[in-house]
Amino acid sequence: MLSLKAQSMTPSMTLGISTKVKEMKAQGIEITNLSIGEPDFYTPKNAKTAAEIAIKNNKTKYDAAAGLLELRKALSKKLLAENNLMYSPEEIVVSNGGKHAITNTLIALVDPGQEVIIPKPYWVSYPEMVKLTGGVPVLVDTKKENNFKITKDELKAAITDKTKAIFITNPSNPTGAVYTKEELTEIVDVCVENKIYILADELYERICYLDEFTSVASISDAAKEYTVTINGFSKSAAMTGWRLGYTATTKELAKAISGIQGHLVSHPCTIAQWAAVEVLNSCEGDMQKMVAAYRARRDEAVALFEEIPGLSLVQPDGAFYLFVDMSSIKDKLHYSDSFSMEVCNKLLEDHQLAVVPGVAFGNDDFIRISYAADINDIKAGIEKIKNFVSGFNL
Repeated sequence: MLSLKAQSMTPSMTLGISTKVKEMKAQGIEITNLSIGEPDFYTPKNAKTAAEIAIKNNKTKYDAAAGLLELRKALSKKLLAENNLMYSPEEIVVSNGGKHAITNTLIALVDPGQEVIIPKPYWVSYPEMVKLTGGVPVLVDTKKENNFKITKDELKAAITDKTKAIFITNPSNPTGAVYTKEELTEIVDVCVENKIYILADELYERICYLDEFTSVASISDAAKEYTVTINGFSKSAAMTGWRLGYTATTKELAKAISGIQGHLVSHPCTIAQWAAVEVLNSCEGDMQKMVAAYRARRDEAVALFEEIPGLSLVQPDGAFYLFVDMSSIKDKLHYSDSFSMEVCNKLLEDHQLAVVPGVAFGNDDFIRISYAADINDIKAGIEKIKNFVSGFNL
């Protein structure tokens, strides 16, 4: 009955953990939850007010498939001012969240059987998106000593005559690693030489703790030609439920993406788009406040982990995650299938701590914890990990 595409999907590896969390909470068990990949702040007040005004002014009709012109103009200004990228409103398409922006792009670019390179560890939905849109995901191992950022040599080794695109997630979910301009330049050179498109997922771009963030498309004119810049409002403006993302690319590709979107969903919610316009116009202070809070939590969490023998982290220069290497206890823990899933099950059942297994991101030696949470919960969670590891006498 089901299509081959539907049958090809891999079930969520985190579903079991989520189900157990719900069951334990229903039993009255208090859980420290550091598994959520969502800002713990609320949408800025001015944005919510703008949405209310839009409703009162009856701005509730159909609009352009590519998104409100006012929003695309504001995004054009944002990209120029913050990312040194010159995109006209006609080169920008507003979508129903980052996932939708990526899916639109894959439909527009990838033919059945063409390959999309996905460096490991990866955001959980990339392989499934590629499969659902007819492509073939090619998972590429990267090295911990390079903070799991793909190198030009690793990229070259993965290229075949079927390669169409590569995902570059910057900053990374799950690691928090951020590519430097020099690292991106080497990747761009390989991609341009081989005419490979770069899907530059920059959803966490505003949550960067380095002095400088480099957008892939800003490297060169050639980089811009082969890059689809993917961004959104979920992380930077705490607007996860509003579902707004966007792509910036060439006019030809933007026209195709807009056409695809028009047939599938028409356009994103107009009310949400008016809220996003206000975010870009007046909510800079709210976003900076959030990032400052994440940075402080990051610093404290990293310091606490440094006190735990046997554990190490990928350097988190962005986003709000810590990718924790648990391999020091791998030969001390009995498990039948996934090591990281077993670690997460033990933490949940024995220590009432919810985190995400690294196998969900393609690396079974790690777990991911989120510090988009109250600092007291973060401290409590890290203490529980410390207590768990101490039982193995490292």
